[in-house]
Amino acid sequence: MIKTYKLRTIIIFLFFCSLFGLALFYLFSLQIKQHEFFINRAQKQYFVTVTQLPPRASIIDRNNQPLALNKESLAAFILPRTIKDSKKLKRFLQKHFPTCLKQWNRKPKAHFLYVKRRLTDAEQELIQASNIEGLHILSEPSRFYPNNAAGSLTGITNIDNSGLFGIELYYDKQLAGTPNTNRLEKDARSGTFYFAKETTQEGSAGTSIKLTIDNDLQFLVHEELLARIEQYKAKEGAVVVLDPLTGDILAMASYPYFDPNNTTSISQIATKNTALTESYEFGSAIKAFTALAALEEKIVTPDEQIYCENSKTAIVEGRKINNWEAQGWLSFQDVITRSNNFGIAKVAKRLDKKLYDHFKKLGFGKKTGIPFPGEQSGYINPPQNWSKQSIISLSYGYELTTTLLQITNAFSVFANNGYLMKPRLVINDQTSHYEPKKIYSDESIALMRDILQKTTMKGGTAKYAAIEGYTTMGKTSTANLLVNGLYDETKNLYGFVGIVEKGNHKRVIGCFLKESPQRNLFSSTVAAPLFKKIAEKSLIHNNVIARKDNEPNNSSNRTT
Repeated sequence: MIKTYKLRTIIIFLFFCSLFGLALFYLFSLQIKQHEFFINRAQKQYFVTVTQLPPRASIIDRNNQPLALNKESLAAFILPRTIKDSKKLKRFLQKHFPTCLKQWNRKPKAHFLYVKRRLTDAEQELIQASNIEGLHILSEPSRFYPNNAAGSLTGITNIDNSGLFGIELYYDKQLAGTPNTNRLEKDARSGTFYFAKETTQEGSAGTSIKLTIDNDLQFLVHEELLARIEQYKAKEGAVVVLDPLTGDILAMASYPYFDPNNTTSISQIATKNTALTESYEFGSAIKAFTALAALEEKIVTPDEQIYCENSKTAIVEGRKINNWEAQGWLSFQDVITRSNNFGIAKVAKRLDKKLYDHFKKLGFGKKTGIPFPGEQSGYINPPQNWSKQSIISLSYGYELTTTLLQITNAFSVFANNGYLMKPRLVINDQTSHYEPKKIYSDESIALMRDILQKTTMKGGTAKYAAIEGYTTMGKTSTANLLVNGLYDETKNLYGFVGIVEKGNHKRVIGCFLKESPQRNLFSSTVAAPLFKKIAEKSLIHNNVIARKDNEPNNSSNRTT
């Protein structure tokens, strides 16, 4: 009997030992062998990992005024896997945020779904008033642009704060920095999430971009461009203001334009920086460079008399040429000041292929290298492709396309003693070093400065560009536009490139308006006055005051 009792006791003991062993094995399996599996499963249920870039770095102007900066915006989101009663929430989303509901229906087991980002004030109030469980608010960075006039320069960011175009796109990585990885942890008692995020991986802040743009001048230039566009109902226009001594771009305005803070309905054409991304046959302003090349090659003198056919239409070297008015014998300098096509074509024939070399030397036909997406290189018809008409057309700005920035920068040689600068838009860009090159002699530059100043005097085609008490010089450009392979006399580009100086203060300003429905217009009355307005505002902005009549003139520069 005793033996039976002991046997039962041993069996029971071994049975419970076996159970205990199984329990230990099961716990070992759960806690050791399957540890990672259950940790990951728990984290999926109780944690949400969000990767978020640090606040985007700012874009500032030359005076440290902000052109693009950050502001906090609110986003609404849901966590479908944690929602217990979805009927009320789905009714709310169906009525107010149907796009989110469609995403939820497609991904019913998603961990995280945005309801709406960058909520308006009204949407924030609606969500808060709904008091629906499972609907959460998260703060995230977005972008604000203080100066609407700089939108085509700065560009904008998308909903994820990544650059779409302009400086925001070109320097996207530098502005964005590297992302933080954050973890949102579930509160087991309330079923909500704490929004004080735990950073599990630290990112790095972006670096600000400092532009050469003068924020205040940019606004003033934009204002004048819009006024002139409205006056002539033009389809397109642009202005560039350049410091010829440094190459710094101080203002660059475009039309059409857009409000970078309201991008719900903008056209692609409105986002273009027209001064950089569009190139045209600019017309008569190119005569200034043809004349410079001729003087540098010493194949003509300013006083040489040239017969200009005394007609509006004539055959020159076997080719038909048109001119804006009938003119007879003119000195070479008057060929430029009165913008005669016959005279400049005859001189260009003497230059022949050397004219192409001079245009290339001035930077035409290649990008300026400015750090900006979409810059056009322009085009010069090379000598191997020339027809008998080509040298004539090139002499006054056809068979050659240029951006407004290219031609404005080329014009800076007249203000910078023959040195060609490289345009600069970003001050803290260390990607390249540029040494200015002297590409024309002092003598040729002095002769051309005198000619271009006379162009803005009485009798010159640019007399409406003159500013009393200041040195002004420049060249008008009225060009027919090419439409379906033919030049359309009803579609024109009205341009002007000029210089305003007072002492050591120098500015080169290029501008154009394109396609006005009004007829019988000329650049002398459309673009030259725009130059004058912008030059005057620039002078006032920089406190450059003309001397009074009773003050001695110590400047060697001639005033007009």
